[in-house]
Amino acid sequence: MISKTPLEQWIFNKITGRAGESGRLTPALIEDYQLMKLQETIALAREKSSFYRHALGCFPADKISSLKDLQSLPFTTANDISQNPLRFLCCSQDEIKRVVTLESSGTTGLPKRIFFTAADQELTKDYFHHGMTVIARPGDKVLILLPYERPGSVGDLFAESVRRMNIMPVPHGIIRDPEYTLKVMAAEQVDTLLGIPTQVLALACHEPPGESKFQVNIKNVILNTDHVPRAIVNWIKKRWPCRVFNHYAMTEMGLGGGLECAALAGYHMREADFIFEIVNPVTGEVLPEGAEGEVVFTTLTRRGMPLIRYRTGDLARFIPGPCPCGTVLRRMAPVKDRVKGRVPLAGGGLLSMSMLDDALFAVMGVLDFTATISSGSGVDHLAVKARLAGWAGEKITASIQKALLSIPVVAQNIKQGSLTLAPIEADRSGMLWKPSKRIIRDLRSPSSA
Repeated sequence: MISKTPLEQWIFNKITGRAGESGRLTPALIEDYQLMKLQETIALAREKSSFYRHALGCFPADKISSLKDLQSLPFTTANDISQNPLRFLCCSQDEIKRVVTLESSGTTGLPKRIFFTAADQELTKDYFHHGMTVIARPGDKVLILLPYERPGSVGDLFAESVRRMNIMPVPHGIIRDPEYTLKVMAAEQVDTLLGIPTQVLALACHEPPGESKFQVNIKNVILNTDHVPRAIVNWIKKRWPCRVFNHYAMTEMGLGGGLECAALAGYHMREADFIFEIVNPVTGEVLPEGAEGEVVFTTLTRRGMPLIRYRTGDLARFIPGPCPCGTVLRRMAPVKDRVKGRVPLAGGGLLSMSMLDDALFAVMGVLDFTATISSGSGVDHLAVKARLAGWAGEKITASIQKALLSIPVVAQNIKQGSLTLAPIEADRSGMLWKPSKRIIRDLRSPSSA
């Protein structure tokens, strides 16, 4: 029997203010709370933020009488933040404890700056603390494969959070040498990993199949990002018999948005701190339950830099029906693509990173890759550079080529002469690539020039 996610009890305690008491959470209770916090957020933003004072000039908080009224408010975009992030502040800069600068995925875009107060950081720590009760138990050891050096960084907040439930954090940081990290895992006897999918894959596939000189015993892996390719999960589980949880997060959310329960059947969302919507990425209309669209969120409890109807650019859908764990919390299916991540091909159809992920990560020995689309004489040109495991054989490039041809839209465009494939560029240097947003680089697009 699958245990109900403990996030439900945490949310009940949080929205009722009855810490430590048990009770029954209902959708009506959540909605009433969200409406009250939404009104507070709008009032705060209109009063303190010069951006929202202008954007919400016609939308006083008392005009919001139901959650449906949220749909009448304008969106906030990444470009809005990039243009002048200080306009979003609802407090003095002296109250800001942490500033995160996010580079644009294009070469000409302005970076985004996201601000957090100490109270905002405490929200994240509280979520991490209770989120980890889904996965680990007191006495467990978790290796943190995320940045932790700076106070308030994701790894630092996570480490402080898990100490609250007597889990021992082992801060490590981004993996640079898988051999060294495996030695740390063995020496520290960690049983849980928190990391980035391609980095954890590099660990799982560092040794050739059938070899295991590092005595590690991993029972849980948490993959922290937007999209987690299924093939990567399969390789990790093949290497270590363990549970692999997806955690949906982005900096703009305060580093945490949703986490899978033991059913591993979609994220349970952080509904005491956010309202999530799924909207048509073109029209902006809210879509019915189950339809795929762009994820939009509104913060309910952030004080330094609240965001109202922030367009994430991620594509996902709410999963209709109850979760096998029995919670009343909504579920969101794993994010697969970005709104701008589906690239149209000259011969018709769309190619996305998730299609490439499903095909290429299924090839044993592929640890990471980049994909670039260029054009010439009306024909698209797809180039793939793959980082390979040291033990991968020479025939792996042929396997990658074959995997590309297994993608229907690729095969169709090649067949009609509108797409060509470059020879696979193989990286066998053993050096891990710097983690970054994984997107198809479209050189036909002016923003990629």
